[in-house]
Amino acid sequence: MRNVILGILAIIIGLLIMASPLIGLITVTVAAVLSGFFLIFIGIWLLIAGVAEMGSSKTVSILNLIIGILAIILGVDLFFNIGLFTFLVGFLLYVVGFFLIIAGVVSLFAGMDRKYTVYGGVLGIILGILYIIIGTFVTEPKLGPIYLGVLIGIWLVVSGIFKVFEPDEV
Repeated sequence: MRNVILGILAIIIGLLIMASPLIGLITVTVAAVLSGFFLIFIGIWLLIAGVAEMGSSKTVSILNLIIGILAIILGVDLFFNIGLFTFLVGFLLYVVGFFLIIAGVVSLFAGMDRKYTVYGGVLGIILGILYIIIGTFVTEPKLGPIYLGVLIGIWLVVSGIFKVFEPDEV
């Protein structure tokens, strides 16, 4: 039952991510402003979490505070600098590509006894390679986020389908 719930959740999130860039990214300006706005809120949340964690874990607290400050600085810069957004979209395609390859390799080796996990791992590696290729050839800044969202969405939907059919461990 747990795998079915996780699979359905992955499918829903994948579909939302695929729909978002096609609906929400009308212009690069809107995307840059929204990205900056959300990053500012993430930074504020990390600052609050950093202060709240101070008593239990100083290391986690300090890391949250540093990342929160960096997120706020980057968010403000994205809010006012559209050129930074277009650069980050191209860079992000490479970064996500490498992470998808790493996640695919981990899934591949972690689930050698479960065929659907292996399929998800292979899919992650293939999509990671596609991200790197797209990052190389995407010159139009408006298309980068759309490709990124669609590929992440496809990966989540297919991985979710595999997860639904994977039997629960006893």
